[in-house]
Amino acid sequence: MSVTGQLKEYLELVKFEHSIFALPFALSGMLLAEPSGWPAPAVYFWVILAMVGGRTAAMALNRLIDRDIDRLNPRTSNRAIPAGRVKPLTAYLIVIVSIVIMSYAVFQLPPVCQYLLPVALIIIWGYSYTKRFTLASHFVLGFVLGAAAIGGWLAVSGQITIPVIIWGGAVMLWTAGFDIIYSTQDVDFDRHHNLFSLPAKIGTARALIVSRLCHLFTVLLLIITGFMISMSVFYYIAVIFVAGMLYYEQSLVSKDDLSRVNVAFFNINGLVSIAVLVFILLDKIIYL
Repeated sequence: MSVTGQLKEYLELVKFEHSIFALPFALSGMLLAEPSGWPAPAVYFWVILAMVGGRTAAMALNRLIDRDIDRLNPRTSNRAIPAGRVKPLTAYLIVIVSIVIMSYAVFQLPPVCQYLLPVALIIIWGYSYTKRFTLASHFVLGFVLGAAAIGGWLAVSGQITIPVIIWGGAVMLWTAGFDIIYSTQDVDFDRHHNLFSLPAKIGTARALIVSRLCHLFTVLLLIITGFMISMSVFYYIAVIFVAGMLYYEQSLVSKDDLSRVNVAFFNINGLVSIAVLVFILLDKIIYL
């Protein structure tokens, strides 16, 4: 395989393009944490480096831990590790390098970020095991992305406050909601292999209700965050846009039609995270 082809496999292994979900919320958190100015350029660099390192490690670990399950699932059997295009040893090296990069970046940020690093590493390692024993796996994944959004805020503010927790909660519920939708693709497989996903355990229809409730509370928590830190009109335009996109996302799937799950999962959620960042950035540019 050519160098270009191998690089493509590595990027596919860690789903590098899915960074679009978490990174904009981390950057948005940075902007919200500095109401009267702009974060220092160096902080942006270290946050982005920590985010990319952490997410790469998490995704590579997920692929490693789930490789035997992925091999059995027709939907995932062609992934790089079960298909033999990337060796497990290579994936482990990617994990180690990514964690080193993440850790180094975190130690350039305020002490609170450093104190929380062990927690982040435990979650990164442990998430992939959760679907083997708990229905909360969707919310654990949500916690991972919520923690990333909180991390961006803490990198600037250096302290944990109620608004930053609510902000992280919004991202957590947003993530859990779309992960529940994504997991509807594997209901039969999960039931047969006794894996814990809400659609497999309580049925697709009920799971989609939980997903919709998650997204409803996402919007409510975003509103509360804006109210608590006195955001201007552009922030609330972002919230209205998010509400519209999440409503549209939910309209794309039903218990009788799951054909548009991938559109709902990637396209809509990518727009949500980018829109939030863009509108908060506009708010900064116009009102500072």
